[in-house]
Amino acid sequence: MKLLRLCCLALPLLALSVHASVLDSANAFGVLGASSVTNTGFSVINGDLGVWPGSSITGFPPGIVNGTTHTTDAVAHQAQLDALNGYNYLAGLSVTQTLTGQDLGGKTLDPGVYFFATSAQMTGQLTLDFQGLNNQLIVFQIYSTLTTASASSVLVINPGTSDQVFWQVGSSATLGTTTAFYGSVIADASVTLNTGATINCGRAIALTAAVTLDTNTINTGNCVSSPPPPPTIPEPATLSLVSTGAIAAGAAAWNSTFAGLGFAGTLAAIRRKMRR
Repeated sequence: MKLLRLCCLALPLLALSVHASVLDSANAFGVLGASSVTNTGFSVINGDLGVWPGSSITGFPPGIVNGTTHTTDAVAHQAQLDALNGYNYLAGLSVTQTLTGQDLGGKTLDPGVYFFATSAQMTGQLTLDFQGLNNQLIVFQIYSTLTTASASSVLVINPGTSDQVFWQVGSSATLGTTTAFYGSVIADASVTLNTGATINCGRAIALTAAVTLDTNTINTGNCVSSPPPPPTIPEPATLSLVSTGAIAAGAAAWNSTFAGLGFAGTLAAIRRKMRR
């Protein structure tokens, strides 16, 4: 596995919650291939599409790109460099739990880093529980391949805001037919999405080989997040206290004003008697 392809890259010391720049410019890409990008059918990429250092992008149309296509240009080159840096950053994170030999299907996982010393398999539904926390990461470090069975899915529950999921794959990733996937896949070799597979809140990135699509939808957005808090409305008892206080204050000011006028009137009467 390409744990560190750049020998001079220092391991990041950032906390898991500081991840805004994990992929830098590669964040804009829904699909980024190295040798080629091949599509069959009516795939939709909500994000940019690119390839570098290869020059082959086929199947668009009929595929649709709701973004910009970058074929062997400086933008795609920089995105590949940033994706590699992100891959190395993710590979260098401290492990929370080792899941080697266990199927991800049926599990519920909290924010953290999960390590597979060999391949990773997902059959069925994986649940990711962000516990209502903001700016959290769930990272999968996979030494070789990632494979999902047909109709597998990733369910996100109790999200905060700006939470993210990353799959750092040491070889190739293959999403089975109609898999509903979540998070960014950064594979050292290739990424293949079989018919009808989808990715939300993520992207498919191949660092040295091809990305292959077949009637898929990839959204760099569509991330699950907690709703904004409702506006604070005072309870009826609070409103009553506020209005009572306002009335009392007004009454006090009224009485004070008239008390002042009464005192002034008394002084005027005394002055009139003295003049007589």
